[in-house]
Amino acid sequence: MIEGNEIHRKLTCHCGAVELELTLPKGLEKLRRCNCSICSRRNAVVASVDLENLRIVKGHNDLKEYTFNTHEAKHFFCSRCGIYTHHQRRSVPTEYGFNIACLEGVKIEDYINVPYFDGKNNHPKDIQ
Repeated sequence: MIEGNEIHRKLTCHCGAVELELTLPKGLEKLRRCNCSICSRRNAVVASVDLENLRIVKGHNDLKEYTFNTHEAKHFFCSRCGIYTHHQRRSVPTEYGFNIACLEGVKIEDYINVPYFDGKNNHPKDIQ
């Protein structure tokens, strides 16, 4: 759905219990994978959006939050199907990272060459 210059996209978990609406003024931005301990296990391709551009439409009570280590990043997943939908970023706390595979109409195979961010060894918050 396009309103003015803004593009609104629907993001859902696998079972459909959780639904988010994203406002993407410039489309998918900051596409990446990450090799940190959690991201390497889920291997999701993520993009970023400002906090105010992500809205939980349904399933707020089905979302569960997971934090670890510094507890700065907040990772959210559906408690019914287990799918990671989004997280509040540690490196840029004013943004959410979101799982692009959960966006309606995205073919994840089109994003096979998305580069990795070295969150394991070179996270900006860990560099002194």
